Amino acid sequence: MFENRLTVQTSPRPAGRQRRGIARRRAILDAAEALLGEQDYEAATLKAIGERAGIPVTSVYHYFSHRHQVEAELLRRHAHELDTRIGATLAEKPPHTLSDAADAVIDPLLDYFRGHPSCAELWFKGSSETVGEHVRAFDEAQAERVWRLLVARDLVPTDLPVLVVQLAFEVGNRLFEAALRRSPEGDDATIREARRIVIAYVESHVTEGRAGRS
Repeated sequence: MFENRLTVQTSPRPAGRQRRGIARRRAILDAAEALLGEQDYEAATLKAIGERAGIPVTSVYHYFSHRHQVEAELLRRHAHELDTRIGATLAEKPPHTLSDAADAVIDPLLDYFRGHPSCAELWFKGSSETVGEHVRAFDEAQAERVWRLLVARDLVPTDLPVLVVQLAFEVGNRLFEAALRRSPEGDDATIREARRIVIAYVESHVTEGRAGRS
């Protein structure tokens, strides 16, 4: 779902033209990422992207007919890397508590957003429906991954609805947005509150569930 797959034409043509096409597409994406990271979401127009990449805007339209297509491609790239990092953290340090599980998701996300401001710009300021769909799909996939792990490690009851973890991710997303709005690096105090709120929410369901069975 989150793999970075470049759509390359497969019609017969000289290999040199294929390589140039792939290189131009990559240059466009890299230019867009640089503009998003150095300036802001509004600055990354196709015209500005073409100028940054040194490619005429008419040629940019050959690869991407709208800036939202550029955004979607970039977001797929970021989401794939985030998926890999969260998976590695969960595998290397299997959670023993709900707090561990929250840290295993929040820490890689925070580190990545801090190191890739272009991703944060798209994630929280992207205006296209496609970008919103990618963010929702990412959150839902990670929520299911974490829910399965929590159940497997007996940190939550087997009958805890996956919806609880999905909503925890959604709340966490909004709090991340608030943290990055307060500071480009992500306001530490807001991130601390995000951890507290998300953990407390899931714990409340676990406590209620266990009380109901006693």
